[in-house]
Amino acid sequence: MSEPVLDVRDIHVAYGAVKALDGVSLHVLEGELVSLCGVNGAGKSTVLKAIAGVLKPVSGQILLAGQQIAGKVPEQVHRLGVSLVPEGREIFPSLTVAENLRIAAFGTYKAARFAADLEDVFGLFPILKERYRQPGGLLSGGEQQMLAIARGLMSHPTLLMLDEPSLGLSPNMVDSIFELIENLKGRGMTILLVEQNAERALQLADRAYLLSTGRLAFGGRPEEMGDLVDIASVYLGTHGEGSKP
Repeated sequence: MSEPVLDVRDIHVAYGAVKALDGVSLHVLEGELVSLCGVNGAGKSTVLKAIAGVLKPVSGQILLAGQQIAGKVPEQVHRLGVSLVPEGREIFPSLTVAENLRIAAFGTYKAARFAADLEDVFGLFPILKERYRQPGGLLSGGEQQMLAIARGLMSHPTLLMLDEPSLGLSPNMVDSIFELIENLKGRGMTILLVEQNAERALQLADRAYLLSTGRLAFGGRPEEMGDLVDIASVYLGTHGEGSKP
């Protein structure tokens, strides 16, 4: 097996005295879409924040293409090729679409490529071309999510991490977002996806991990999850770590 793009090894993360992750290990191979599932509070976003450098693990290793990145600040991790599209989008509402995209690419692109990168983004998100000069705060929720993902793509990431990309969107926009993710997967992009709509996420995933209270309850192919894990118990919190008896 080739070296993973991302290799998380036995990481522990705490918020003060509260343990959020307890020995989580996972990996993502080049070109894979890996889904990280679990209930709210299971630790999914914490995993992404630890990888992105927002949180510093108490212990464990996080390797990007074999290079240790645990403990590096977010700017360093971003420059090394990790792009996080956070839950809640976190665009700059007072800046235009153009300014949001330019800031996202700052420090990671050659100026001569910026125009070409914009055209590529506009091919994926035609509405952003129409809204190019509008402040991000005037976009609809779905358009803001598109802008957040487009912003994440501007740095040509080695690893794209998406945190709840369909949260709060209309059913039609949810369909559009999942079509987009499928498109990115078809381009060969390496993606780590956190998504509360587990059914839709697992349909796209090459492999999946299931988190339960900061620990892994499952890791493997999506079609195996139901055979090896009592998924309902993990989501309802009624049966230990969710392994079937």
